[in-house]
Amino acid sequence: MSPRHARVPLVALGVSFALVSAVDLVSLAVGLDTGHAVAKPLLMPLLAAWAHLRGGPRLLVAALMFGWGGDVLLLLDAEPAFLAGMASFAAGHVCYLLLFAKLGGSAARGTRSGRLTAAAYALALLVTVTLLWPGLPADLRVPVAGYSLLLTAMAYGATRLGPLAAAGGALFMLSDTLIAIGVAAWPQPPRPDLWIMLTYLAAQYLLVSGVLGAPGARPGPPATYRGNRTVTSS
Repeated sequence: MSPRHARVPLVALGVSFALVSAVDLVSLAVGLDTGHAVAKPLLMPLLAAWAHLRGGPRLLVAALMFGWGGDVLLLLDAEPAFLAGMASFAAGHVCYLLLFAKLGGSAARGTRSGRLTAAAYALALLVTVTLLWPGLPADLRVPVAGYSLLLTAMAYGATRLGPLAAAGGALFMLSDTLIAIGVAAWPQPPRPDLWIMLTYLAAQYLLVSGVLGAPGARPGPPATYRGNRTVTSS
């Protein structure tokens, strides 16, 4: 397939993801539950396919598909589904952590700014869990605390890939904190599901963009042969 022809499905997937995201967010804004239920399960598969066609690594696609599993499970209004959805998202965070460890440099962790960033994320985790703990159902406290630890580690790990991925990790934390606030029965902003999905979609897109822009994330163009010379296809 020529580069021009290969670009057609890539553009189609990108446009489809943007349109379905808009449908989902508008549905949440106007209270159209059916629109949200139809659009939400389509989002991560579209983004995963787009990332795959751009040469994204398998761990990135896996992280997005575990996110899809969590998205679908959280549509069900039941505690077992909530726990299963949280486990699916946790598996996605593990994929991201493995990917960040593979692609990201380790030098920043030993610098002053790296230590300050780590301390800021640790403080955010401690404050969030401490404040929300009393309001969480007793059987959800330990799972939510464990998930929050993994989520925070993912968000901090994302800082190793640059500002796009770092912003994505921070927005993922914000999105899931908004969910936890609802579970703990704290006051929420109007249309909380809208803000949860808005920050979540932005988080996943920025994480994908940050990973795809990292050195070594995508394979180089294939080599071709002309006589006894090796050249790189453009």
